[in-house]
Amino acid sequence: MKNYQHTQTAHAILFPVVCMVVIFAVVGVLKFPPLLLVVALLSLVAWLFHSLTIEIAEGELRWRFGPGWIRKRVPLDLIISAEVVRTRVLEGWGIHHSRFGWLYNVSGFDAVAIRLKNGQHFALGTDESQALLAAIRSASDAAPC
Repeated sequence: MKNYQHTQTAHAILFPVVCMVVIFAVVGVLKFPPLLLVVALLSLVAWLFHSLTIEIAEGELRWRFGPGWIRKRVPLDLIISAEVVRTRVLEGWGIHHSRFGWLYNVSGFDAVAIRLKNGQHFALGTDESQALLAAIRSASDAAPC
């Protein structure tokens, strides 16, 4: 049984990547065929990161990008705190280290920062941060930071 599930589309990633794919494809076909390799690589990136799905089910907080090849999970009983935070433009989108620990996001600037009993911390970007926070708190023992 799922307690929570939400998928956010990666508008912040897809728009610039699709624009680059179109430009590189045209230039590759008309002038410089090696650019078609870049088109293939950018298309793979768009497919892998076209969305971020976050769910709470079976005692775990889970998240996955696009088709699910890139995925993570954390047992809910390891979560000691969760809070809504705001990321900055320079923190970007995708998967990378930030001031909140690892940041997993695809669009927007709202996120939920999570701390674990083992000292690890990370943030999940979402366009419904309050709903995710409420779901985490109701499914775990997480308290406000």
